[in-house]
Amino acid sequence: MCPVPRPTLADIARAAEVSTATVSHALNGTGRLGQTTRRRVREVATALGYGAPQAPRTRTLGVAVTTYPRAWNYTEVAYFSRAVAAATTAAHARGYALTTLPADRVTEDTWHSIAVDGMLVMDSPRGDPMVRALRARGIPLVFDGVPGDTRPGDHWVDNDHVATTREVLDHLTASGARRIALQSGDGHEHYARVVTETYEEWCADRAMPPLVVPFDAYDDEGHAFDEVLGREVPAREALGRIDAVHAAYDPGGRQLLAAAARHGLRVPDDLLLVCASEDPGYAETEPPVTTVTLDPERTARTAVSLLVDLIEGGQAEAPGTVLVPAGLRPRASSRRRVMY
Repeated sequence: MCPVPRPTLADIARAAEVSTATVSHALNGTGRLGQTTRRRVREVATALGYGAPQAPRTRTLGVAVTTYPRAWNYTEVAYFSRAVAAATTAAHARGYALTTLPADRVTEDTWHSIAVDGMLVMDSPRGDPMVRALRARGIPLVFDGVPGDTRPGDHWVDNDHVATTREVLDHLTASGARRIALQSGDGHEHYARVVTETYEEWCADRAMPPLVVPFDAYDDEGHAFDEVLGREVPAREALGRIDAVHAAYDPGGRQLLAAAARHGLRVPDDLLLVCASEDPGYAETEPPVTTVTLDPERTARTAVSLLVDLIEGGQAEAPGTVLVPAGLRPRASSRRRVMY
């Protein structure tokens, strides 16, 4: 059989209705093209098979977190640092290197040219430019967490956040909590959205008005809690001051401890606390804080195994969710002290 001829720049230019110079700039990341034009040309080139036969195997996987379009070092967050370490070990065990990409200072052009055989994408938001570019190139993807834009055939590894959130709320109730607040994100992320919706449904089942405190990673002193912890809150007097908090993100536990101290409240006597975190330091706080672990090591190992299977054409799991169990680690912060 004669090989199918590789499309030329002129072929792509005709199909995209642009000049060959524009095609060259789009494919090489040069020139002053608008992102819409650059993306359309690359998608046309991919559809025509341009470059596909020349894509060499690199024995390299990539990992990136693109949740927030700003400068932040996700490897300083316990969940991501442990996940990246486990993913590296799992990749090496399968004979692959692992490249960790920064969350910022990476343009969309990077994703059209980065040399990887597959990508582990963590906490992918809706409209993720990295995912859009890698899909156009046909790069295999596996997600840590449900991606913002799912497609048939996608693979992701996640926890059962509905069951875990209900377990936390039931645990706090069994410890004596009557007015539980949730500290959560803005809802654009799948995790925050599911946790918040589950909390609101749990409250509705008990005819209890929900109270969601906005999470701010940079609010070290926990000022977001000031209103709900303040003693003068006329609008909420009928409900009573909150007596428990479920913090859905890593810094939330320390933020609540700081806010409680500022308001003269004691944990766990006045406030019960559970925080979703992988930080071992919570076992050493005063009091030690009850945490929820999402098991990032197992999640990362499972995701890398899926990704390598997809790359090598082996038998991968069926598309959709592979669940990794989360775990509640009860400590003093969510247990009322018995007073004699």
